Amino acid sequence: MNIEEIWEKSLLKIEEKIGSSIFELWIKPIKPVQLKDQQVVLEVPNRFFKEWIEDYYPMLINEVVEGIAGYPVTFKYKIAEKETADIKRIEARLENRKTKLASRGIYLNPKYTFDNFISGQSNQFAGAAARAVAGSPGKVYNPLFIYGGVGLGKTHLVSAIGNTVADKRSDYNVLYVSAEQFTNEVVTSIRHQKMAELKEKYRSLDMLLLDDIQFIQNKEQTQEEFFHTFNALYEKQKQIVISCDRPPREIKAVTDRLRSRFSMGLIADIQPPEFETRMAIIHKKAAIERIALNEEVINFIAARIKTNIRELEGCLIRLGAQAALTGSPIDLDMAKSVLRDIIQDEERPITVEQIQKTVCEYFGLKMQDLKARKRTKEIALPRQIAMYLAKQLTGGSLSDIGKNMGGKDHATVIYACKQIEGRRAKDDNFNRMVETLLHKIKP
Repeated sequence: MNIEEIWEKSLLKIEEKIGSSIFELWIKPIKPVQLKDQQVVLEVPNRFFKEWIEDYYPMLINEVVEGIAGYPVTFKYKIAEKETADIKRIEARLENRKTKLASRGIYLNPKYTFDNFISGQSNQFAGAAARAVAGSPGKVYNPLFIYGGVGLGKTHLVSAIGNTVADKRSDYNVLYVSAEQFTNEVVTSIRHQKMAELKEKYRSLDMLLLDDIQFIQNKEQTQEEFFHTFNALYEKQKQIVISCDRPPREIKAVTDRLRSRFSMGLIADIQPPEFETRMAIIHKKAAIERIALNEEVINFIAARIKTNIRELEGCLIRLGAQAALTGSPIDLDMAKSVLRDIIQDEERPITVEQIQKTVCEYFGLKMQDLKARKRTKEIALPRQIAMYLAKQLTGGSLSDIGKNMGGKDHATVIYACKQIEGRRAKDDNFNRMVETLLHKIKP
């Protein structure tokens, strides 16, 4: 198959995975240019498209194209738009750093550094802890456990530690890996009887950066392997940095001995950024990307995106892409039009389904589990919490809430609400967990 045929088939699979709206905006404008020596060259309209793909779907296109082609490929993006000398220098510097890291087997985002991490009250403690670890790996705060909601900067901080250490210590064996990737490696090693190689790879590290540890919930073999890897590195005073979307005590379905390991060093949380920090983030990102924004647009974005820094940055990239394609300046009308599917109406009502989805994600359950007749503790408590949150946050009747929870009656909903209210009053940890869920649903 030639590159055009491979790309046409790849587009169908990519659209299935990410949905039509994102596909039409970001993927459809990409053009295949060349396939030579297993390198694919793709042309994107401007650098914002390249940055968006690398930030949001770094492996998606690669995996899909490799699946269609039937062999490994590397990717190069050619930017159609003419770039200024400044932009070319910045791009070249980042690409050079990325290549150097990859040559050492370190796959970090080269843009995630301490220099472009905006610090505010919400993340000051976590930022200071991360800098301390980067300055003296293995000697202070080991392990460092950073937790916070989606898109608040956990991966940025974890990567900034790795980038700092990699820059200063060329002999350091650093590995950044997601918990999902670690799990896949464990499964593959078991299947192909290569556990000895996996152990050697992970236990010979000087620094392990593990992102999204909550992914190992309910995965016993992965937990077992990570427990022994953790112990081996810790005993040799090698640095371990872990990120998670919740504190250790709230990670369900992991062994107590592993949960205790997470708490052995320093636990640092990142809270949603306050308005002033959001403004500073937009200013900084706009300056880095050379995007001209007036204060009215910056205020609009900062006021509407309250809990997710990644969404703030996504808004800027989308505006930058639109301005570059149309040649129009970014004003408030353009911002409202371009960002209408990102920035939701603040008055949009919260639904029971939205609550169920949030609760299921938090507890690692499937939606059908919440609606099933099962009464096990692992399902009954999340179901009661979902009922309680639905009563607090929606205008639905008790009967309607019960029907949405798998056909429960109003008496069951009343009982669930009383149980949760009572436990919130007596148990501080439980109360904090419910507050976290409330904040996820209604920022």
